[in-house]
Amino acid sequence: MTNITWLQKRSVLLHGWMAESFHFFSNSDGRHNRIAERSHFFSNYMTNIICSWSGGKDSCFALMQAVQQGYRPVALLNVMNENGQISRSHGLPSSILQQQAAAAGLPLTTIASSWQDYEANFVTQLKDLKQEYAASAAVFGDIDLQAHRDWEEKVCAAAGLEALLPLWQLERKLLVYRMLQEGIRCMIVSCNTHLGESFLGRILDDVLIAELEEKGVDVCGENGEFHTVVVDCPLFAVPVQLPGFTKVRHEEYWFLQWEIKHT
Repeated sequence: MTNITWLQKRSVLLHGWMAESFHFFSNSDGRHNRIAERSHFFSNYMTNIICSWSGGKDSCFALMQAVQQGYRPVALLNVMNENGQISRSHGLPSSILQQQAAAAGLPLTTIASSWQDYEANFVTQLKDLKQEYAASAAVFGDIDLQAHRDWEEKVCAAAGLEALLPLWQLERKLLVYRMLQEGIRCMIVSCNTHLGESFLGRILDDVLIAELEEKGVDVCGENGEFHTVVVDCPLFAVPVQLPGFTKVRHEEYWFLQWEIKHT
């Protein structure tokens, strides 16, 4: 049932892309560009990819764009903290990440790692997933931080994969509005002290975007000002059900501390 759901969701994304493609293809002004895009789509079709999955909006939208470009996602990869309880940066427990993966109909691999061993562990897992799923590339959600791109290309090269960055150098404000318009619903789960605890737990929308701008914060949070969790998107068969939470401060960041029942 999960695979059927994924194929249905994927067909909706591809149908929208192809409908747009044919619309522009009929317009002679953009004819050559659209021919190139359609050729690119079919050259990517059924190419297996791994997604570096944070659980937030950027990695989610990057995966959505990769699907629209014809790639076939086969696995999600997330790095947790040393004890394997919560994810790095976003602070998401594995139960939320597993909900997202199940909603997308994709297997999730999580690895516990210190920052010191992060790169080595990441490369090792990329190699394992490449072999297990016959993957040719990995997709990342970075937008314009060159140091991040350099690192992603480095680890992918070490694993024998191509690094895909479909959001690269897109204008940030237009990008965040595209995310919302294309169906991503997400909530702030961590932020710096400049924003403060009142921003935690808020759904990203037009009002919040305006408030972020008023605070002088990048509306995509590309510089680490805040992180999000995706609760729904076109890739998900069902929305994610979030547990309760409290707000805690750790040094210069505020986080949601999730009320997870351990069995």
